[in-house]
Parts: sequence; structure tokens; C-alpha cells
Amino acid sequence: MLTKPRYSPWDMLMWTRRELMFFAVYAAILTVAFASGLTFLRLPWAPVGVVGTAVAFIVGFQNNAAYGRIWEARKIWGGIVNTSRTWGQQVIDMVHTGGTIDDDQLRREHTALVHRHVAWMVALRHAMRAERPWEEFDKHGTNREWAREIHIPERIHDLEDELFDCLPEDEWDDVMARKNKAVAILNMQSRHLTRLKDKGLLWEFAYLELQGLLREMFTLQGKSERIKNFPYPRQYATLSYQFVRIFIVLLPFAAIAEFASLGEALQASWPTMAPHFIWAAIPFCALISWVFHTMERIGRVGENPFEGSANDVPISTIARGIEIDLRQMLGEPESHLPSPVPTSYGVQM
Repeated sequence: MLTKPRYSPWDMLMWTRRELMFFAVYAAILTVAFASGLTFLRLPWAPVGVVGTAVAFIVGFQNNAAYGRIWEARKIWGGIVNTSRTWGQQVIDMVHTGGTIDDDQLRREHTALVHRHVAWMVALRHAMRAERPWEEFDKHGTNREWAREIHIPERIHDLEDELFDCLPEDEWDDVMARKNKAVAILNMQSRHLTRLKDKGLLWEFAYLELQGLLREMFTLQGKSERIKNFPYPRQYATLSYQFVRIFIVLLPFAAIAEFASLGEALQASWPTMAPHFIWAAIPFCALISWVFHTMERIGRVGENPFEGSANDVPISTIARGIEIDLRQMLGEPESHLPSPVPTSYGVQM
């Protein structure tokens, strides 16, 4: 997620520089052709303007829907933050010795429950970063350039290695054999709580409270998976994509003729500038095409809030912050705490 106050124009131009260059070249070719005498390359301005208005509505709808998905995803992971801290606090306070184990054994129980929760977050964020066929991130060269610069943690570190640091070897083998690893870890947490209750280390009310937190984790995971696995409806996404391109193709045919007519109207008052006024259609067409294309592309990258773009939910940063909080609750020394996920170019991952 972007932490700088706002994008600079240079950021947006660099992100869409290839498309902007194409729009300018396309408009220039048609302008040269029109100025060379191919004046049949014209369309009335009114129909093209109507198409542009319709496209603006469709793209606006797409952007609103994409923002809604991003905001919902951020609320879900905000819930994970709150539930995780509550889990750590209640595990430490509610799992207590009943006279059957010593303090070192009790500490190992606390550590296992907390570290297993960290493993759940690791498994969940890796699942959220997994690629889906409809996602757009790797389909654009500028996005791939961005990924090389910011170093998305889930694309650098393997899930197997990160889970091995959080789970005992026998549990690691069991989790890695499951398709949904986050669900497998929550199941382990539930079985662990039941064992603690049977040993008398967890009284009935505390057991129900902690099971309620596990139920909330299942709910939050399911909500996050729903956003990840159910894309923005493709009929709307495809329509927006195709309609913007149709408008961009048609725009110069109407704009160039309009600028030529304006030049003729200026002949009497500005005889020197009037013959060259048609060339102003090139930057005009490039600018309008760039605006519509960029609006549509922002909507596309916002549809999937876990891909790793600058405007996505920073699940790596959130999960690392929770891990640091939980380890500090356990009283682990500073040397054992992981470093926060670095911010690159004002963007949290």
C-alpha cells in the first residue's frame, strides 16, 4: 500500500509510458494521413463523444467496485490484526499451570500456540499471493519492473522454509501434505486446546473463548479467500477493457477532423498558425487516450487486492507486525524478533 502522500505525475507516466507512446504514435500517423489528403478518415464528433461518455460510466463503475474490494480486504486484515493480538494475550493468560507441569513446560505450551498462529499467517499470506489466471500483475512489463524493485516477500521466500521456522518437524510434514495449509494449522490449534483442557491447563470457559477466536480466524480466512478466489465479474471487466480500446481507436478520427475545422475557422484571424493547428490533435488525442486507459488500468489492478501492487493491502507488513507483537508478548529477546518488512519507494508490501 502506498505510504507517500500522493503519486507524482512522473510515477504515473513511468507506469504507463509504453501505452502513452503508442497513443501518440497512433494519433500522429492518422494526423499525417489526414494532412496528406486522406480527408475521408473522419468521423462526426457527436457519436464518438457519446461513446466516450458511456465508457466513462463503465470505467467509473469498475473503479468503484475495485475500491470496494480493496477496502473490504483491508477491513478483513484489520480483523486479523485484532484477533491475533487477542489470541496471544488470552493464550498467555488463560493457559495456566494446574500443578501438573512446571513453568518451563507451560512456556513451551504458550510458545507452541503462538508460533503456530504465526505459521497460520504465513500460510494465509502465501495463499493470498498465489497467482490466479484472471490476475493482471504479471501481464504488464511495467508491473514486472515494479516487482523486481520492491521485492515482494512471498516471491522471494518459499512457504516451506518460512513454515519450517514456525512449526515442529512432525507438524510441518502434516501441514505440507495438505492442500489448504492455513486450515490444517487452525485444526492443529483446536486439537491442542482440547488436549490442554483434558490436562486441566485450560478451564472450560477459557477453552470456549479460545475456540471462539479460532472460529473468528476461520471466518476471516474465508472472507479473504472469497476476495482472492472470486474475481471481479469478467463480463464487466472485459466490457470495460474492450470499450476503452474501441473509444481510443475512434477518438483520432473525430478529433483530427475537428482540429482541422478549427484551423480553417482561424484562417482569417490567425493566418500563420491556422494551417498548423491540425497538429494539436496529436497531444490532445494522446492525452485523452492516456486518461481513459489509465483509469481502466487502475480499476484492473485494483480488482485483486493481494497481488502485490503499490495499492494492494500490505499483508506482508501486517503479518510481520503481528508476529513481532506476539513474540514480544511471549517475552522473546530482541535478537529473536524478525525485522519489519522494509518499505520500498514509499510502498508497504
